[in-house]
Amino acid sequence: MKTFTPSEVTTAQMHGYLLNSIAPRPIAFVSTVDDEGNVNLSPYSCFNFFGANPPILVFSPTRRVRDNTTKHTLDNILATKECVVNIVTYDIVEQMSLSSTEYGKGINEFIKSGLTEVPSVDVTPPRVKESLVQFECKLQQVIAMGEEGGAGNLVLCEVIRIHVNESILDEKGMIEGSKLDLMGRMGGNYYVRASGDALLSIEKPIRKKGIGIDQLPLHIVESEILTGNQLAKLANIEAIPSIESLEHIEIPMMDSRENNHILAGKLLDKGMVEEAWKVLLN
Repeated sequence: MKTFTPSEVTTAQMHGYLLNSIAPRPIAFVSTVDDEGNVNLSPYSCFNFFGANPPILVFSPTRRVRDNTTKHTLDNILATKECVVNIVTYDIVEQMSLSSTEYGKGINEFIKSGLTEVPSVDVTPPRVKESLVQFECKLQQVIAMGEEGGAGNLVLCEVIRIHVNESILDEKGMIEGSKLDLMGRMGGNYYVRASGDALLSIEKPIRKKGIGIDQLPLHIVESEILTGNQLAKLANIEAIPSIESLEHIEIPMMDSRENNHILAGKLLDKGMVEEAWKVLLN
């Protein structure tokens, strides 16, 4: 392992280590206006939500490393106390990237990127029509994390109105994640598209208490074939199933324990946990 302290590398290097390792990150596509009414639109991947009651979104426009100046987004929010956070999907990712060009003050990135302004209801900054989810926000607080280039400015905003495209809602009126086609930010020029095979469903251990890997039979725990992820799938049950309870499952047994473990791993990767248990217990 390479080991170092932040003081042993440059700010630009530290920035690179953080961006490449803490990823993928959701993207806040933030629209603001200045105190003269000029519109600004810019993406930020230091972004997340920090609670639902009240609903708080947090993003951070960092001070520029090269000259220690602040972003127009931060200046505008401090002046007007409002913004709109628009969610970025694959259909607008190139336009979003184009908007991150450092245009001069007063230049409207909606026009530069070809995106469409839509009036907001409760705040002055416009929304991005092409975004499938838009959050109108009021500023709660800005926390300056430092005064040097590269320092973040933690912007805490309270959501006061949400707009959701009905095409991404399920039958209960909730957002269906598989319909969003969201984009995540990586380091450098890399992004990740959260759709298709990139989406992974993992059952949450909320309503039941998994026995844990430490309670699995020793020959399973010490397997040189099964991965940690596969062992965790096996351990996310309340009790090891009995052989009798698995009799209804028809699956061929292999000719050795090693081959049984190989087969069980393939079954677990397909989400066939009961079938994997039957293979491993025989």
